[in-house]
Amino acid sequence: MSLRLKTIIGIAAIEAVLLLLLVSMTLDYLRTTNYEGIVKRASTTATLFATTAKDAVLSYDLASLDAFVNEVLKNPDLVYARVLGPDQQLFAEAGMPEALSADFAADQEVESVDDGIFDTYALVAEGGVVYGRVELGLDINLLRQTIAEAEQRSALIAAMEMGLVALFSFILGTYLTRQLQGLRKGAQQISAGELDINIPVKGKDEIADVARAFNVMASDLEEASRRRDQYEAELEELNRSLEDRVKQRTHQLVEKNKELLQANDEIKKTQAKLVQSEKMASVGVLAAGVAHEINNPLGFVMSNLCTLEEYVKNYRELLGAYETLFSLKDSQERKAQYAKIKSLVEEYDLAFMNDDLDDLLKDTHEGSVRVKEIVKGLKAFSHVDSTEEMQLTDLNECIETTLKVANNEIKYHCEIITDLGDIPQINCIPGQIKQVLLNMLLNAAHAIKEQGRIEIASVFREEAVEISIRDNGCGIVKDELGRLFEPFFTTKEVGKGTGLGLSISYGIIVDDHHGDIRVESELGMGSCFTIVLPINKSEVVQEAG
Repeated sequence: MSLRLKTIIGIAAIEAVLLLLLVSMTLDYLRTTNYEGIVKRASTTATLFATTAKDAVLSYDLASLDAFVNEVLKNPDLVYARVLGPDQQLFAEAGMPEALSADFAADQEVESVDDGIFDTYALVAEGGVVYGRVELGLDINLLRQTIAEAEQRSALIAAMEMGLVALFSFILGTYLTRQLQGLRKGAQQISAGELDINIPVKGKDEIADVARAFNVMASDLEEASRRRDQYEAELEELNRSLEDRVKQRTHQLVEKNKELLQANDEIKKTQAKLVQSEKMASVGVLAAGVAHEINNPLGFVMSNLCTLEEYVKNYRELLGAYETLFSLKDSQERKAQYAKIKSLVEEYDLAFMNDDLDDLLKDTHEGSVRVKEIVKGLKAFSHVDSTEEMQLTDLNECIETTLKVANNEIKYHCEIITDLGDIPQINCIPGQIKQVLLNMLLNAAHAIKEQGRIEIASVFREEAVEISIRDNGCGIVKDELGRLFEPFFTTKEVGKGTGLGLSISYGIIVDDHHGDIRVESELGMGSCFTIVLPINKSEVVQEAG
């Protein structure tokens, strides 16, 4: 499967899942909200109608009841209304003949309505005695039509969104594969001995940087090959020369060999830069671990939602039992219904559910905030410095951002303790500082085999900001301390490290920021790396002002 196809399928799959979740949740919320509104409206209207008609029912004032019925039908979507007496005798009714002629059956939920009319009633009672009831029918066809239109529009929007995502994925995949094909073709030409190549460079992204570095490497190889051919020709000429010129030619050969060695050293340096660039790019792999960090809060959020769903179901059953109780007139039936309700309250532990609701909602909110903070930290850490220039930066913020990104790598076996002091902002390249902190944190975590502790502190001391990262891991042999910052030197097992992390960090702190890195370590007790970044007095005065 090609990279372009993988890109299209991957992005389309993620977008499809997110769209499905969003559309389903939105439509479900729309249906639930509107259906609950219909039920509440029907119940409220019936109750008000029963209250209005109570005096007329008690006095058998049929003319007033006819007027009340006609008046209540002025409410939008009401299709019929009737008033019944104590023995179900009809006092007054009005509305659609079809609805009035149908047998009345009260509806509990809008989803169960099959005739397009939500039927409900309310009792007319005085002093605990039922003297009749009112019955209403509410038309829900328009509501269902509106929801159906919303579903169709959501499906259309989702289809358009998927089309745009597929188009974007295709364009992105085509761009990436086209650039990589150029690099592959260039590598094949070099392996075939064709050193006079120049890969076209487009854009200013990482692939363009690799293409430029590739062209520099090819140019250096071509120059080295040209010099080698030249030296070989000169050697052949020397072999054909006279003996009296051997000493002179030998001296020239020694000088030329020095130049050749220098050219080879330049090639090695260029290759080392490529390795460093690849090493820096691999730091982004840590972002994959954030998925696990997000899954944890999402897990208990979803669990809480399931519990809330169960509670809602229990509440609805209790409400249904109470509604049944209100509709009963026989004292024995009402007594039995009272016992049933009491049994349901004890079975569902109503008091516990009421107390647990606040905790469930609080935990769900905290989980959502946690996901938001994780994504915010990853976004801040992955920000690329567009100018690579010094800028005023809060180092404490750099530490917190790096901890969020590296958290999934170290949290399971390391306790993180921070002591961030009140330090001034300094001029630095924040992206490079975050990379150094990440290297130090990962090295400290790898030095701890099982369970351990990492302490991070920042302090302003003697016109410099110091950041210390201390662990209680395995420590470093004293003889190896002097070689820690050498390129390709590592104390890890074979295959576990490249030996470039500390070398890169040393170059960033010492060469680019004119600072220093101090190391203290004792075998079996742990290590402490201290980063020292100088600060100008003018910067401190400016910040204080």
